[in-house]
Amino acid sequence: MEKRLNDIRFRLLGAPLVAMMGHLIFYNRNDAGGGDPFGFWGIYAFSLLETVLLWETVRLVIGRFRRRYPQLRQTATRITLTLLAATSVAVIIRVANIWIYDQTLLWGYRFPLEGYLQAVFVALLFVVIIGGMYEGAYFLRMWHSTALEAERLKKEHLQTQLESLKVQINPHFLFNSLGSLASLIPEDPDRAVEFVEELSSVYRYLLQANEKTVTTVAEELAFVASYYRLLKIRFGDGIGLKLQVDEASRECGIPPLTLQLLVENAIKHNAILPDSPLVISVRSEQGHIVVSNNRRPRTSAAPSAQMGLRNIASKYRLLEQAPVSIDETPVEFRVSLPLIKTLPV
Repeated sequence: MEKRLNDIRFRLLGAPLVAMMGHLIFYNRNDAGGGDPFGFWGIYAFSLLETVLLWETVRLVIGRFRRRYPQLRQTATRITLTLLAATSVAVIIRVANIWIYDQTLLWGYRFPLEGYLQAVFVALLFVVIIGGMYEGAYFLRMWHSTALEAERLKKEHLQTQLESLKVQINPHFLFNSLGSLASLIPEDPDRAVEFVEELSSVYRYLLQANEKTVTTVAEELAFVASYYRLLKIRFGDGIGLKLQVDEASRECGIPPLTLQLLVENAIKHNAILPDSPLVISVRSEQGHIVVSNNRRPRTSAAPSAQMGLRNIASKYRLLEQAPVSIDETPVEFRVSLPLIKTLPV
């Protein structure tokens, strides 16, 4: 998206050329070409001033609607409104100039009705030509930018899928889970059976996650609850989870594995101690799901490429949703995920 029109050369060269073309076309068609006091170059100077005034005014209109409707999908709306506004302003300026010339007898004669109609035609032609060049250049730049962005997002999507696969077959998670299961079997067989069921539920969801682009918050919360029960067996009192999500939010959408990635991120970067537990909170808040945790930085920080957070942000970009918000203070880490109101069919 452009913040300003970078067209200095275009204006410096274009305005004199357009003024000269109009001057050559219309100069000898009016009586002003005969005995006027200004001559050819004098009248050209007036034409140039008027052209610059028209150009800058139309340019302001183009810039205004470009900022208001910058997207490629808004092209039709942007062009329609720009043409209506720019044409109206250009016609007013052109007719006003002719009226001033007419009232002051600047050229030594009065303009007939044909002169006013000619002024309207010139204004329309000016807007179509200049506006068309601006919009054509902008459209090509936006199309090229969109193509590059699509390619970049495609690569990010592939990277996200690879990271999801890493989560699915994470050997450390499986090793730790099997270790916890081995210790449970002789001590509490019933609880070991429950653990196996939770582990099966977790891996079933992980294997199905890549088949969806969006899942319901309710499904994600159920998955996180199963995932948390496995973590609870492993970490005991060193970890806690608070779920405070209203029913309306549970029916909305969210990219799959998003909450699990944030829980995993919290575990990776914080110490987990029974006397100072890591508490993870998942709550609904003003159209968002907010995941936060108290900060208990590890003494030896784990290396991080922030791939999990980047993957979540990439998913939201791919879905053309509002961006993810990440806030960090000395005592809390917080991620705000926009809820997806319309679920794909």
